[in-house]
Amino acid sequence: MDVLVIGGGGREHALAWRLARDEGVRRVRIAPGNGGTDGVAERVVDLDVTDPLAVTRHATRERYDLVVVGPEGPLAAGVADELASARVPVFGPTRAAARLESSKAFAKRQMERAGIPTAPARAFTDPDAALAHLHELDEPPVVKADWLASGKGVVVPETLEDAEAAVRGLYAGVAPGATVVLERRLRGPEVSAFALVSDATVVPLAAACDYKRLRSGDDGPNTGGMGAYTPVPWFGTAELERAAAEIFEPIAWRMARDGMPYRGVLYAGLMVTADGPMVIEFNARFGDPEAQVILPMLDGELSAALLGVVTGDRSLMEGSVEPRSGAAVGVVLASEGYPDAPVTGRPLLGADPASAGEDGPTLVFHAGTRATRDGHETSGGRVLTVVGRGVDLAAARAAAYRRLSDVELEGAQVRDDIAAPRPGGGDTLQR
Repeated sequence: MDVLVIGGGGREHALAWRLARDEGVRRVRIAPGNGGTDGVAERVVDLDVTDPLAVTRHATRERYDLVVVGPEGPLAAGVADELASARVPVFGPTRAAARLESSKAFAKRQMERAGIPTAPARAFTDPDAALAHLHELDEPPVVKADWLASGKGVVVPETLEDAEAAVRGLYAGVAPGATVVLERRLRGPEVSAFALVSDATVVPLAAACDYKRLRSGDDGPNTGGMGAYTPVPWFGTAELERAAAEIFEPIAWRMARDGMPYRGVLYAGLMVTADGPMVIEFNARFGDPEAQVILPMLDGELSAALLGVVTGDRSLMEGSVEPRSGAAVGVVLASEGYPDAPVTGRPLLGADPASAGEDGPTLVFHAGTRATRDGHETSGGRVLTVVGRGVDLAAARAAAYRRLSDVELEGAQVRDDIAAPRPGGGDTLQR
């Protein structure tokens, strides 16, 4: 099987690495990839991955057996639609189905119609109306941009003044008429749940916890994600099956019934409240950095499972991969100035990227890097994810931070509490 992975982040490095290890995969190419992906895939650097026609022309010329779309941008642009119309097997939802991620307001309507537990919310296109609504609430709401914002379009304010600033800040950067969603704040531990979805067929895949805030102790601004771990001690197989029955299957049925069948991986960001799990948001793709810890913990043929989603073959979806024992912890290293103004062009040392033949206790998945004559330098905000694996979370965490200590980058930002034990004992931190 010849496979094309679309995207250039740490998630796509992990996808290409995992697919390259499948016995049934002959060749992996990646567009555009990054400075660390050469060891797992041949790069296609001159392809505009947000241009559906350009991607389809390339895919039909190269005769790929499977195209895997990693990031949200190409999905929202309709790349999967064009590939499917040309009969190129593509893993990833259509533009209409991907609105579960690209439009928070649309996702809310679909959840309400499907009877999925989620927080009450209202959508506004008028900043003044949104600001007036704030003063009618008992507590500050969560403020969400109704557009793709690279994981940084959600603000959880602590005060009314912070909420007002968040609303004004989101509206300031977009054209008139854009929608902002104000949602009642939920409380409880958060978890990311993943399932393979093909029309109405749902196969639970895995769960992970990620860390959104920039600094240790959940301080600082929201980011695209600063680390993750799997499995989740308090969200195991039974909880994932419950999420499949109460969340993934109802939304899959609703989308199919509305003529927008979903085919791909669906990621539900859940808040586990006193009343049970409630959906914070949907993502139409593998999460980043969750993918970097989930994919190395899957044995079997990932390519066959993904192709099963494309063809609607439940036996392939269910039987091609299985979780391996143990745990994985991923720690993100970010550039100085991230997320607002990352400094790029700095030398990166001691960060040899994961190659297709590598399957040891630690893996380094590159994201914002480019290759240089002397090695690598930074080209983006989130530079790489170091993944440690072990018999349990403690061993995996120790492996990740031990490997990270070998990496040198001036001004690097790293959280020191990914999967750290909760003070006084108990489960690990969630956020």
